[in-house]
Amino acid sequence: MSQIEDFCVAALYRFADLADCAEQRGPLEALCRAQGVRGTILLAPEGINGTIAGPDAGVAAVLGHIRALPGCAKLDVKYSRAATMPFHRTKVRVKREIVTMGRPQVDPLAAGVHVAAEDWNALIDAPGTMVIDTRNDYEVAIGSFAGAVDPATRTFRDFPAWFEANRAAVMAAPRVAMFCTGGIRCEKATALLKAEGVEQVFHLEGGILRYLETVSPEESRWQGECFVFDERVAVGPGLAPGRHELCRGCRMPVGPEARSSPQYVEGIACPACHDARDATQRAGYAERHKQALLAAARGEAHVGRER
Repeated sequence: MSQIEDFCVAALYRFADLADCAEQRGPLEALCRAQGVRGTILLAPEGINGTIAGPDAGVAAVLGHIRALPGCAKLDVKYSRAATMPFHRTKVRVKREIVTMGRPQVDPLAAGVHVAAEDWNALIDAPGTMVIDTRNDYEVAIGSFAGAVDPATRTFRDFPAWFEANRAAVMAAPRVAMFCTGGIRCEKATALLKAEGVEQVFHLEGGILRYLETVSPEESRWQGECFVFDERVAVGPGLAPGRHELCRGCRMPVGPEARSSPQYVEGIACPACHDARDATQRAGYAERHKQALLAAARGEAHVGRER
């Protein structure tokens, strides 16, 4: 018998003028807790970004509150479902940027042209289109669009330097198509390219998540799985749960092949980090994993239990 999916998951963002974001933090966090909603929401003068999960009514209440904030009526939201709560805590934080690129002069409201998921294949199939994945290297490693350029960035802050190093190739392309998980990084990345003089710049509206939800597997150009920043780890077509798990030693996604390696120890290390942890660290991870298993056997959440 399949498990019933009980939780609504909402990935959200909106670039807007939130000069009073610090004042908005407390009421928003209080509402999340009152509604049984967990996850992380970032507030900054440039807007709001986050992923939350909870009961349908609770998520709807939080989204309604956010849409009432200045400039957030057209909040971009991608929905999915989860069989178990994918977050351990509720966090609402104030940041300088809702997605950190380190270029405060770039105006995300001057982004490239949105392309709907159903029109994306035609754009990236067109001769001369340079397709750029704006996500981090560990995200790209488990899935991307066929033929996409991988900037091999460790963080989004590295993207401007990658562009400078590859300016000639990008400028020479007839058109540039960019994508990321939910669309927010593309807003800034395309705005950066436009500010630098690239004219034909497009990005996938709603990101990979909306594409996987909208485009059938038969028509899809996506290969692999899409990393998500919660306990689901990765999703596939239709936003169904993927096959990756999270290494508790380095927080990187680990696929079935890597989990079959002798260097993989559940809750402790994976092939990517097994040599980077000393005996004290490994012992600490082992104890943490033991306590998590004991808590699970009691039907409790060991990590980040809300009190």
